[in-house]
Amino acid sequence: MIKFLKSLYFGRRLFYSLFGIAILFFLSFWFEILYSITWILASILLVLLFTDIITLYTGSNIEADRKLPEKFSNSDENRVEINIKNAYGFKLNAEVIDEIPVQFQKRDFLRSLHLPPYKSLSFEYFLRPLKRGEYIFGNLNIYISTFLKLARRRYLFKKDQMVKVYPSFVQMKKLDFLALDQKISLQGIKKIRRIGHTMEFEQIREYVRGDDVRTINWKATAKHSDLMVNQFQDERAQPVYSVIDCGRVMKMPFAGLSLLDYAINSSLAFSNVALKKKDRVGMLAFSNKIDSLKKATAKMSQLNQIMEALYNIDTRYLDSDFSLLYSRINKSLNHRSLLMLYTNFEHMSGLKRQLPFLKAMAKKHLLVVIFFENTEISKLTGQSPSNVSESAHQTVAELFSHSKTLMVKELQRHGIQTVLTAPKDLSINTINKYLEIKARGLL
Repeated sequence: MIKFLKSLYFGRRLFYSLFGIAILFFLSFWFEILYSITWILASILLVLLFTDIITLYTGSNIEADRKLPEKFSNSDENRVEINIKNAYGFKLNAEVIDEIPVQFQKRDFLRSLHLPPYKSLSFEYFLRPLKRGEYIFGNLNIYISTFLKLARRRYLFKKDQMVKVYPSFVQMKKLDFLALDQKISLQGIKKIRRIGHTMEFEQIREYVRGDDVRTINWKATAKHSDLMVNQFQDERAQPVYSVIDCGRVMKMPFAGLSLLDYAINSSLAFSNVALKKKDRVGMLAFSNKIDSLKKATAKMSQLNQIMEALYNIDTRYLDSDFSLLYSRINKSLNHRSLLMLYTNFEHMSGLKRQLPFLKAMAKKHLLVVIFFENTEISKLTGQSPSNVSESAHQTVAELFSHSKTLMVKELQRHGIQTVLTAPKDLSINTINKYLEIKARGLL
């Protein structure tokens, strides 16, 4: 009985009918003929209500299921599918309420459907998470009613499901495709002209018109009586590390994502491209301590290990210890490596505090410091002030923007490569820098 009462709901049409009957009873004080008519209408309504309830609760039922992907991609649209099967012999009206994870703060999800008799129906919706971690889906609630819509029956499907939100593997796959495509320039990835012969020897082959004469192998030419040239390939198996700052400076939000999320998404996409280039890829995350370290390897399984290490990392709201970072890199990385350091500096004073450690790392490794433009400040500097207050705000914004330019020059003056980028362009600009370094043979 309790289960029955918990699943029974009355429709709006019933309350509208009861309101109308109450008005008729009120008017019957002045028009006596309405009194008998109103009782007849009330009796008919009661019969229809019981008929509606009996129809919903006898003989048949419905089945429903929620299908989730194995994992969600952070900052991308992820598909959720709902399947419903109607075992009743007549058409039903249905309202579907799915209990979406609390992280989305969405409490108005409602989908209205018409379910044909003995048929299955599916629909889908999309969710865009903005944080990594574990997301819990609650129950799936379906309210059905007949064409009378006087009563509704709730079906509760206990579909508690957990899905993990990983760094943006959708972006990773997209940039992987672009990096191998001939039309990469259309998407913002630059083609870098190769300089010199800073590549590994691959084979000796016959000379064809257009080959660089400087690659002619004279010993092989004398042996074969034909011009032979050395053929080179990209240097491979070079160690490449994504070094991610998890300190408080990376908590700053842009377009719903923190700088840390942008850095993690970019490092995953960049690592995938580096693996395709046959380099060895590793990862290091740090704040006031070393959070995670994955030694560089060329195995494709390394990408999954990096993804697992990154999916639940968060900032600690503490200042990052660059001296600890230098000590760990000096101890753990024995070979010259490419270090792509994702961090952020808002003031020159902040950079100068860490500059001795950055210079020390750059002596042994090729260091690329990647930090962020403040896009809100950039918007402000492009506006025309209309009063003295706005003019003062714009002046301060221009000082901040100029400070970023000075930081780039300061780092370059000490032989440290830099990438200053808007958060939305981070992945493209990081991959461009990597391709440039490979083309110039700097590593």
